Amino acid sequence: MQSEFAHEQAQRHLAQRNRFAALAGVLGVTSLIGIGAAVTRNEAIVLVPITSETLTVSSGGVDTHYLELVTRDTALMLLNRAPESLDYWMEQILKLADPAAHGRLKAELVAIVEEQRGSDISQAFVIRAMEVDTKALTSTVSGTLKTFVGAQVIASQERSFTFRWSRRGLSLALTGFEQNSTPEDQDQ
Repeated sequence: MQSEFAHEQAQRHLAQRNRFAALAGVLGVTSLIGIGAAVTRNEAIVLVPITSETLTVSSGGVDTHYLELVTRDTALMLLNRAPESLDYWMEQILKLADPAAHGRLKAELVAIVEEQRGSDISQAFVIRAMEVDTKALTSTVSGTLKTFVGAQVIASQERSFTFRWSRRGLSLALTGFEQNSTPEDQDQ
């Protein structure tokens, strides 16, 4: 009788162990599926509306309209400067810099600051056109660059500038900028 009772009890414990093992297996598979979905899912951030269009940045890529807005703001900040605001100007541009390009960009900006500090020379840029390439993360801005001494315009030239960007997670960072050569520059 005791052996039957012990056998019956052992069978119940065995069945209970099997149920727990099956439950643990199901939980393990569910966890793996959840982790896989989280890793492969595109992240997205909804940006504060500054335009009538909805803007998002996702881990799948950069939206064309978002790259245009970032380029527009950066171009206007970079190309509109006055001697009174040079330190603030450089600080704000360096906040946009990619950490890998920070030193090089800072050296370029310091050269501009040293050249312009103490002078009455200011410049203003009026955007005429913009082209963006979301695959290569580059953008080209064309427009009129006006140079002032005091309040008098001493030069007004059509110029084009290229901005290079990198993606770090869900944000864009400036890796470089350059003035594109014009036909007049090549003739000289």
